[in-house]
Amino acid sequence: MIVRYLLAALVAGLFSGVLMTAAQEARVVPLILHAEEFEGGDEAAPAIEGTTPTTDGAAATQEHSSLGAMILDVASALSPVSVAYAHEGEDHEEGGIMFGMSRFSGTLLANLVTGTGFALLLAGFSLVSGNPITIANGALWGAAGWLAVHMLPAIGLPPELPGFPAADLTQRQIWWVATVALSAAGLYLLFLKPGIVAKVAGVVLLAAPQVYGAPQPSDISSNVPAVLGAEFAVAALATTLFFWIVLGLSLGFANEKIAKAA
Repeated sequence: MIVRYLLAALVAGLFSGVLMTAAQEARVVPLILHAEEFEGGDEAAPAIEGTTPTTDGAAATQEHSSLGAMILDVASALSPVSVAYAHEGEDHEEGGIMFGMSRFSGTLLANLVTGTGFALLLAGFSLVSGNPITIANGALWGAAGWLAVHMLPAIGLPPELPGFPAADLTQRQIWWVATVALSAAGLYLLFLKPGIVAKVAGVVLLAAPQVYGAPQPSDISSNVPAVLGAEFAVAALATTLFFWIVLGLSLGFANEKIAKAA
């Protein structure tokens, strides 16, 4: 039975990753390419020629090495912390993301890995909590995942374009991980546990990281227009919402067709 659930999560994750890539190419990547035109300042303008653009959630970076860039891409998909860091102090290289892969191929690969990972996490959480994911409630599970991983952290750390100022990456990652963990626990207590005490505790957990506050840069000046940054944040959150809804529905469908198959 466990093997069937794992297989269902794998199928749902791969399917969602493919659709996520298409959504990013249509809505997110064009904004990043546009923002790169404003980057540079003193020396960075000529470097754009050898740059592989970065996407929110499955971006391509050329920092340190091609293999290291791929690892950072997958990590950025799990942690939608500002993509501004993809261009900060990087050494641009010729070629693709890894082993000569193109930007699109690298983005697709990262999204497939990310989709599978999130599907396994969602399926595992549903099994442990005793609340199976079905077609009927799949969209709700997906929406909860989006809230915990993207929307609630975005209140303090909204998706940012290359060229936008950002605080220390380590501090941002720590705050994001803590926010995701507390948000997931808060949503669980709020919607899946009975009793007023659990509801109050859930609200407290959801509010705690926002009250504490996310790390912010000391200098917020940027060459990138603010309206472009706002458009990118909306597009990034919209594509991740699309991804999570598709993931929840496809996981519910796969559970009923594969996991529960005789």
